[in-house]
Amino acid sequence: MDEKGKWYVAHTYSGYENKVKATLEKTVENRDLQDQIFEVVVPLETVTEQKNGKNKTVQKKVLPGYVLVRMIMNDDTWYVVRNTRGVTGFVGPGSKPVPLSEEEILALGVDLTGEAEPKTVVVFDGKVGDKVKILKGAWESTVGEIKTINEGKQTLIISVEMFGRETPVEISYSDVELMD
Repeated sequence: MDEKGKWYVAHTYSGYENKVKATLEKTVENRDLQDQIFEVVVPLETVTEQKNGKNKTVQKKVLPGYVLVRMIMNDDTWYVVRNTRGVTGFVGPGSKPVPLSEEEILALGVDLTGEAEPKTVVVFDGKVGDKVKILKGAWESTVGEIKTINEGKQTLIISVEMFGRETPVEISYSDVELMD
């Protein structure tokens, strides 16, 4: 892994991640450091947000305020990254940057190879007590009230009336739309 460098985490001002990436890449090019700083990544994930029953796909930063840099750590590379406008420092004790281990990279769930399929997460903007209309399946067109929201499973438990009684039904975010 050393001939290809290790992954380090640089802390940036919030909202400056892409600017830091662009500036650092330009500096690497201008100073001919391609053999020491190999890659600068702002980890993104594709997220599908559901607002008012409409799906919208957006790119979200996985680690807001951070940029990953694959490099060989030495005085020159440390100086270049540390003095890039918008960088506040490296992650590590004091001023000593600590590279990410393979386990940490995997635990972040960040695809650094660019080969993984984009992860899709539906963000549901309803809340407990809201009314929803079921769009498909056996309960199509039924209106119910949200009782619980399970973000991990991306499901809702809604209460619908069946045979004159309130019955809980578990349903996917994508199978309902919020009522006004």
